[in-house]
Amino acid sequence: MTGFPVLRLRRLRRTPGIRAALRETDLPPSRLILPVFVDPALDRPAPIPSIPGHFRWPPEGLGPLVERVESAGLGGLLLFGRPSRKDQGGSGAWDPQGAVPRSLRSLRDHSSILRIADVCLCAYTTEGHCGVWGPEGLDNDATLPGLARTAVAYAEAGADWVAPSAMVDGQVGAIRAALDGGGHTETGILAYAAKSASAFYGPFRDAEGSAPATGDRKGYQMDPANPREAMREIQADLDEGADVVMVKPGLPQLDLLSRARARFDAPLAVYHTSGEHAMVKAAAERGWLEEAAAVREILTALRRAGADLIITYHALEAAERKWLP
Repeated sequence: MTGFPVLRLRRLRRTPGIRAALRETDLPPSRLILPVFVDPALDRPAPIPSIPGHFRWPPEGLGPLVERVESAGLGGLLLFGRPSRKDQGGSGAWDPQGAVPRSLRSLRDHSSILRIADVCLCAYTTEGHCGVWGPEGLDNDATLPGLARTAVAYAEAGADWVAPSAMVDGQVGAIRAALDGGGHTETGILAYAAKSASAFYGPFRDAEGSAPATGDRKGYQMDPANPREAMREIQADLDEGADVVMVKPGLPQLDLLSRARARFDAPLAVYHTSGEHAMVKAAAERGWLEEAAAVREILTALRRAGADLIITYHALEAAERKWLP
């Protein structure tokens, strides 16, 4: 084997041009998906203090944001809605006049971007859980019809993909059957397949008003300590008809992302969560790290580990300010 001084690997990174030519991991803006919150109570965008740089938007007021997303070349939007009312069953989630369906209808002319709608009941239930809550905790099977109705409502409003995130057993199969039965065979499913009960969701729950009123979600979201179980979850969702599978959160589960890429050929997404975003923002505000470099390094790591799509709150800023590698 050739060694030093003949082998000088630094020759391959000596100039910016050489480094760019030999970069092994690409990250075009089209790989990035921007989370967006919509609220029917608003008539103008309202800042979200816990997610710096982000807003809750009125459902018919997304035009200025979408123009920026299209101009920046992002891959698409992931929509989350807040309800006008909450009830035990979360019926506001599938209300055709709810925030997400209204937003999707307003985006029908924007076919150049991927329109994804999150399917969960947590923001719509009085208990703040991802499904029907009973005396013994989340009622798995009683939750499935509501998730299926929600997915159909979003497909009818114009979603390209629906994204079930409740971590309820059988949710992908129930949604696929409901979509196909309603004539929405072309609507894709992006499944939150390996989603852990994580400490990094706090700012999101603040933005959505979806924190549990009682108990926690450890009985249905995954234990982060179980990598083999995560692979079983991904396989189960693929078997039920998922088109794309997701690992969430991002950096704390980078090994699961890499394992999934090595094991499955399906398109793979990762969610770089609100808490991960907040840590970078807080450190950058205090001058403890360089934000652009940190974001670039994080997104590159997620892509390098195998993600085809990265859902991140940094998406628009990183693309517009040329932070990507």
